Amino acid sequence: MIEYIRGTIASLTPTMAVVEAHGVGYGLNITLNTYTAIQAASGEVRLHVWESIREDAFTLWGFATPAERELFLLLTSVSGVGPQSARVILSGMTAAELCDTIVRGDERMLKAAKGIGAKTAQRIIVELKDKVAALGIDAQAGGSAQAAPVANSELVDEAVAALTMLGFSPAPSQKAVVGILRAEPDATVERVIKLALKML
Repeated sequence: MIEYIRGTIASLTPTMAVVEAHGVGYGLNITLNTYTAIQAASGEVRLHVWESIREDAFTLWGFATPAERELFLLLTSVSGVGPQSARVILSGMTAAELCDTIVRGDERMLKAAKGIGAKTAQRIIVELKDKVAALGIDAQAGGSAQAAPVANSELVDEAVAALTMLGFSPAPSQKAVVGILRAEPDATVERVIKLALKML
């Protein structure tokens, strides 16, 4: 079992990080929160890993913190929540915000994630309420340093590509991204994606 991968970032998008370690490039699926945490990194990064092994696929998932990985695993333990849905949830909220949402029983916030209906949201709350409370994740600074400015056309393409990877159709994703940038021209790509996740 791979516990973590430490190396340099060979390429990075809001949904995928390629980390080169000892001459091997590892492609890891990531959440938006992990993207935000590592995008300004210079030198080595360390991503905590979860391996998804099926007959037809071997997929690596990377997380900036052990807490985020633990929440991902808890979410996917709930019937009806797959890895993609868990990634969408953890891209729309920080680990601390998600814990608070579950502990408070905020079904509405969970239903805002693509693919999460009322019954699944209820299952998440019922099955994970005590477990996430036991994690003891404080509502520490959930924000992140601002990313370097990106040209709007490049930002639009990157945001739409990320939303498409998360399961949203390209056309409505593009419309949402463009609308957000009209309202907030200086928004970073991670902010655009987070806002779009609440609109789509």
